[in-house]
Amino acid sequence: MFERFTKDARGVVKGAFEYVEGGGGGQVVEPEHLLLALLDREGSRGSFALIALGLGERRGSVRQALGAARRRAGLSQAETDALAGLGIDVEEIVARVEEVHGPGAMAGDRKDKGWWSGRPSFGRGAKDVLERSLRVALAQRDRHIGDEHILLALTMRPGVPAEVLADHGVTYESLVRVLYGGGEAKAG
Repeated sequence: MFERFTKDARGVVKGAFEYVEGGGGGQVVEPEHLLLALLDREGSRGSFALIALGLGERRGSVRQALGAARRRAGLSQAETDALAGLGIDVEEIVARVEEVHGPGAMAGDRKDKGWWSGRPSFGRGAKDVLERSLRVALAQRDRHIGDEHILLALTMRPGVPAEVLADHGVTYESLVRVLYGGGEAKAG
């Protein structure tokens, strides 16, 4: 599949690995890392779409929202709200865990990772996003997978990246309008 990736799409994957290797949390590339790498891109179809939807000057806000979710052990705001409805205060739990174990304890950002020194791998969520990006490209009859397809795939998959993007006005439908001039994109 990677042979079909454009230079920009490969840059996103490489950037996601760099986030993990640089202490961006964990030992596995997750969808959040793909989104962070997409936010770093310039001059690509994906970056054009984000700017066209007003995200250019609000990238810092997206990064903050991703960081807040990471601090909550990856729980989306919707999941946090659902737990609050059951009387569970996630922020209080995070505060107590960090009080005992230090800041970022639930984020997987701890510096004492111990023995692990291997190369990061793709998590299930990141694999799903990359597979969906192939389906998006095929549905659009595009011959290659670009960073715009990865971005579209991130908006299709329930979770923190899709929620954060939607909160900033970037949805699958709005991306399709910007990228394909309003034509309906179908992907499974």
